[in-house]
Amino acid sequence: MQSEEAAGDKDKQMMKIAIIGSGLIGRSWAVVFAHAGHQVVLQDTDEACLDKLADTVMQEAAILYRHGLLADPQSVREKLTITGDLSSALTGADFIQENGPERIEIKRSLFEALDQLAPSDIPIASSTSAIIASQFTKNLSGRHRCFVGHPVNPPHLVPLVELCGSPWTSSNILEQAYQIYAECGMVPVRIKAEKQGFVLNRLQGAVLAEALRLLHEDVISVEDLDKTMKDGLGMRWAFMGPFETIELNAPEGADDYFQRYCSLFRDMAAEPPGQTVFDPSVTKTIVQNWKTRLGKDDILRRTAWRNERLASLSAWKKQRNQEEV
Repeated sequence: MQSEEAAGDKDKQMMKIAIIGSGLIGRSWAVVFAHAGHQVVLQDTDEACLDKLADTVMQEAAILYRHGLLADPQSVREKLTITGDLSSALTGADFIQENGPERIEIKRSLFEALDQLAPSDIPIASSTSAIIASQFTKNLSGRHRCFVGHPVNPPHLVPLVELCGSPWTSSNILEQAYQIYAECGMVPVRIKAEKQGFVLNRLQGAVLAEALRLLHEDVISVEDLDKTMKDGLGMRWAFMGPFETIELNAPEGADDYFQRYCSLFRDMAAEPPGQTVFDPSVTKTIVQNWKTRLGKDDILRRTAWRNERLASLSAWKKQRNQEEV
C-alpha cells in the first residue's frame, strides 16, 4: 500500500491510535493503523472477545501478506496492544477511532466518556455508517474535535473513508484526520454537509432501492441482477466513478452524454422506487425467491472468499496505479 520511503516517514511520526470497539470494523482498523507503523491499542469490554482478538487481527493481516500488500504480518502484531480498560486505551492517544454499536444512545454515552478521558484536542472519529455527528456530540465540551470517519467494510481491504464533521467540528481537526488517514494508505473524501447515510450509503441505498423494485416487479431474478452489477456496471466501477464513466460513454464527453441520455433517465426518475420497496412484505418475498441464497453456516466461508478477492483487487489496483505514475 505504501512505498518503503513513505513507511519510513511514518515510523518517524509514529502515533498511538486508540481503537474503541473490536468488532469487524475495529479489527480491520487495527490492521490499517498498525500496517502504517503506528502503535495501536484495541479496546473492548467483551472479555471473551479479547481472548481471541490478537489471532483474529493476525488472520486479517495474513490476507494482505498473501497478496503482497504487507511484507511482514508479525509487524502488525508487534504494534498491537489489547485491553478491556477504556482509560488506559486513551492515555497518551493521538487519535481515536470509535466502532461501537449503531445506536444513537450508545454513541452519545460513549462519546461523552471519550471526550472526558481522552487527551485534549486530539481527533475523535466515529465509524458510524449513518448517524451524523451532531446527533451525538452536541452537548460535549470537546465537540469541536468529534467527527465521522466512516469506512467501507472491511477498511483494511477497501480504502475509502468518508470524513464528515458537524457544524461545530474544527476544520483543523478534519484536516489533521484527512492527513492521518491518507498517510495510512486510506482514500479519504470530504463530505461537505451532514446528510444521513453520508454519500456512500446513499448511493448504495439508491441502487438497492431500484434493485428491490425490479425484483418486486419480477423484471429479473436475484441471480441475474447480481450478474448485471458484478459483470456489468461493477467492472467499470472498480476503477472509475460514475462521472468518469459517462465521460467515456459518449464521443465528446460528459456534455454529449447528458444531451444523449438525460431524457431517458428523466423518464425513469419520474417514477422512483419509493419507500415501500423496503417494506417486509417486499423483502421477505425476495428472500424466499432467492434460489442461491447462502445458509447461515456458509456466511463466514463466503466472507473469507470475499476478502481474498478484495485483497487481490487491491493488489491489482496498486500495481496499475504504480505503472500509471
